[in-house]
Amino acid sequence: MKVIDAHIHFRKGVPHFDNLAKQAGHVVSEAHLQEVFAKENISRAVVMTNISMEGESPVYPDFLSYCTGVGGDALEPDKIDQSIAAIERTLRLADCVGLKIYAGYTHYYLSDPVYTPFYELAQKYGKPVAVHMGVTAHSRALLRYAHPLLMDQVAVDFPQVQFVMCHYGNPWLMDAAAVVEKNDNVAADLSGLIAGKFDVADYLRHQSGYVEQLKTWIHYVDNYEKFMFGTDWPLTDFGDYIRLFKSVIPEKHHENFFYNNAMRIYGLPD
Repeated sequence: MKVIDAHIHFRKGVPHFDNLAKQAGHVVSEAHLQEVFAKENISRAVVMTNISMEGESPVYPDFLSYCTGVGGDALEPDKIDQSIAAIERTLRLADCVGLKIYAGYTHYYLSDPVYTPFYELAQKYGKPVAVHMGVTAHSRALLRYAHPLLMDQVAVDFPQVQFVMCHYGNPWLMDAAAVVEKNDNVAADLSGLIAGKFDVADYLRHQSGYVEQLKTWIHYVDNYEKFMFGTDWPLTDFGDYIRLFKSVIPEKHHENFFYNNAMRIYGLPD
């Protein structure tokens, strides 16, 4: 079975990412990724990144595509025009398969007019908008901007834009399911739900309550074509995460969940 990881990070020489990779049994390098991808039959991954305000395009190995991101200080009033121009330059590129918004880390509601030009650009270039939803990685972020119900408003306001709810809004799974089920233009990736290296059998046993809740609110949507496999690497181990979700997702939906849905939603090269 071929696999696409619809949500990773790949930043070399950054201590934070190096430490995360080490905890998950990995190294942040192209050679290591190639080795692990071959072992786990991962054919491609989508990197979540940030725009370069200097206009430089990201350069990744040919087995990686990327979403250009609106994070950091890109939304400050004196930089917003420069950010819009930089995003448009990047969305024109074939390797750029979407736009990433870091809700929670950026302190604006998704329906704030500051985001409107970015949604309009995503619509213009036919690229999906992936949004961080749910719990955040550090205490300086604000959860009130990352609740999955906030995606409902923009999904209605921009019906021609494909939105991707990253991390399935965890831990607000019930609310996330309601938004994904209701809106034809909302999908979700299941990345970043577990951190570090873990024993799959042990996790399924000791976190059985959470796993059953996850299964319940995925099944509630009643459309497995709306869900994509993703790890949030280097947060977790590729192999562990694949084996976990082989248990979570019914086998008859594996091909779509692990491969076809990401190909379709992100328009990835075969």
